[in-house]
Amino acid sequence: MDEPSGAGARASRGDYVLLIMLMLMNVLNFVDRQLLSSFSNFIVPDLNLTNTEFGLLTGLVFLIFYAVAGLFMGALADLVNRPRLIAVAMFGWSLLTAASGLAKGFVSLALPRVFIGVGESALTPTAMSLLADRFPPEKRGFASGFYYMGVPLGVGVSLLVAGFLGPAIGWRNCFYLLGAVGVAFSLLILTVRETRPSRKAAAALPGAVAAPGPRDLIGVFLKALLASRPLQLVILGGVCIHFVLGAAAFDQLWLVHERGFERANIAVISGLFATVFGVAGNLFGGGLSDLFARKTGQNRAMFMVLVLLVLLPVNLTYRLIPAENPLFWVCVAVAYFQLGVFYGPTFSAVQELCPPQVRSTVVAFYLLTLNVVGLGLGITGSGILVDHLIKLGVDQPYSWTLFVFTALSALAIPCYFFAARAAKRAKLG
Repeated sequence: MDEPSGAGARASRGDYVLLIMLMLMNVLNFVDRQLLSSFSNFIVPDLNLTNTEFGLLTGLVFLIFYAVAGLFMGALADLVNRPRLIAVAMFGWSLLTAASGLAKGFVSLALPRVFIGVGESALTPTAMSLLADRFPPEKRGFASGFYYMGVPLGVGVSLLVAGFLGPAIGWRNCFYLLGAVGVAFSLLILTVRETRPSRKAAAALPGAVAAPGPRDLIGVFLKALLASRPLQLVILGGVCIHFVLGAAAFDQLWLVHERGFERANIAVISGLFATVFGVAGNLFGGGLSDLFARKTGQNRAMFMVLVLLVLLPVNLTYRLIPAENPLFWVCVAVAYFQLGVFYGPTFSAVQELCPPQVRSTVVAFYLLTLNVVGLGLGITGSGILVDHLIKLGVDQPYSWTLFVFTALSALAIPCYFFAARAAKRAKLG
């Protein structure tokens, strides 16, 4: 692997090889996370789960431990060999994924999900730190967006697995297979050498602070977070976006129960849409946000304001129109496009608004808020609301629940707007 590019340098071939490797690991990460949702129409009846229990399994049971452990893992990534940390974490969570296939009910599925969350929490803070060291600031939107192609690809692959392999070999064997692939793949990252700059070199970088040790790492992190209003608002905007991303865990149940699709067929169709339009969103969001920032001098948060203003009306329409309407499939494409467009602009914005020595820790804190508050409320709240609406006899409870959480996600627009304004004032000041 080539030496890291460093600040102000061009990314090398080795840097792009690392980017591809980390993106593929993120694909496996999200296949693992989403497989439960993709198999919802198989697992919920097989294990006799309620919507609330399913919401807990895909929401708080996984996310609280994922997010809290992620804060620790982010701090650890700022201190230890990062490729080895990823390898150990991936090996552990893959074994537990295989163990999930043995579940007989809510509790026996919840236990491995807890510890899978702990393992997976190490990947993104560590990967984003590695990429920030290797890609110059003007390319970080692209690098973040490319890495986060793992989200739509992972979602798409998990749906395709549910649609093609699920009926053929059963959902349990799919979990066993995914675990085996992850164990084998965890060895690949060990070929990457740690190339973290020395403390002396890091402290000499423009805008850098003295590299913190274990004792003062928390102090540097808190100072960076509390001193930056743009950073706080970007984080809050990401939380709001994740309300609807969390509620989308119920998409497959909604499509089968209220839009009349056959469970295996719609899983395949959704997988194809997620792959094509989600990846398009990642490339669009990462690359165009870099260009937007260069041409306008604005923070990438303003780019998100413009994107969300265009996409929100379509996403609200999506939840209320019948599947027979041709506009329905346009809305499906837009929903997956928005899933991809989010990551490049927001994660690069977060990295630019914090000191380089605590990037992993700040990214881990960002993930904590996205997952515990955003996804946690979105998934668990949706499960509770669906069950409540069913008890009240409301027609189309899934549709109205998804509409409500889509509307709540619009709170991200003012967050990003004021974040961009605050960042521009700070830059001018």
